[in-house]
Amino acid sequence: MNRTMLVPSAKARRTREASILALLGVLIVVIFIVSMNTGFMRLSPLDVLHTLLGEGTQQQKLILFDFRLPRIVISLLIGAGFAVSGSILQGLSRNALAEPSTLGINAGAGFAVLIFISFVPATTAAPIFVLPLLALAGAALTATLIYFLSYRRADGLSPTRLILIGIAVGAGIYAFQLILSLRLDPQNYQFVAIWLAGKIWGGDWRFVLALLPWILTLLPFAFYKARVLNVLNLGDETSKGLGLPLERERLLLAAAVALAGACVSVSGGIGFVGLIAPHLARRLVGPRHQIMLPAAALIGALLLLTADTIGRWILQPTEIPTGIVVAIIGAPYFLYLLAKSKA
Repeated sequence: MNRTMLVPSAKARRTREASILALLGVLIVVIFIVSMNTGFMRLSPLDVLHTLLGEGTQQQKLILFDFRLPRIVISLLIGAGFAVSGSILQGLSRNALAEPSTLGINAGAGFAVLIFISFVPATTAAPIFVLPLLALAGAALTATLIYFLSYRRADGLSPTRLILIGIAVGAGIYAFQLILSLRLDPQNYQFVAIWLAGKIWGGDWRFVLALLPWILTLLPFAFYKARVLNVLNLGDETSKGLGLPLERERLLLAAAVALAGACVSVSGGIGFVGLIAPHLARRLVGPRHQIMLPAAALIGALLLLTADTIGRWILQPTEIPTGIVVAIIGAPYFLYLLAKSKA
């Protein structure tokens, strides 16, 4: 009887999960369409349709294909990348507050990119494709430093110590960023200030091509390792008892760092996406990473695209950096989670 009751339950769960993923996909399509119609230069839905069919004016084609669509695609890629990176970090550390920005990984990646763009303006294709590599180097060095400062032979990797050291290291790196920015000329300083606020500054197809290989490689790898994250959530001792090679599988950290670094290279200091998306995904589909990771990726993409659309619309003709819009949403949620964890 119990076996008969379990089958419909599993089927109902899978149906519910598929429905949630489909709903998230539909919402992304809706915001995608809204975003194509949002900006200082107004394009009606009919204008967008005509332009997509090749019947628009040269100005409409320029606005849609050269400015809006690349930025929309970049928003989707960055949102998915940050969300999956945060999901991996939370799974590895077993800490609900872990994500690239709170662990200082975004700060390390941003510092490496900041040094580069401060002295070598990214005006050609070559520097643009180098930026993700520089961000990866900065993120990797920061993550390595945080890992070694957090690890103790007696009790291993403490989730609480990991978060506290990550916040401290991130704060130190942000201080160095401010010092560096004060030495810049006014034009570069203005650019760096906007970049640090989280403006999606990579607004053409070259940045899409620079970011796309990282996302297309690392997201499937993370999905493939979903079962490993499920086991790691059970704790180190249980994982060892199940025969999981802990140190080798913790190399998943490299995938999380690479995702965050690549995203920071074109998005600036956007935080909280890697914190909010995994939590919402768990509430919607449960903790199984096989379904939670894709759900988090969709939620992250939806969140960042929505934030970018709001930022371009709310104070036209100027725009609010996407990172500020996300922070308005994410900061209260972070405080809520922090208070809840102390309880």
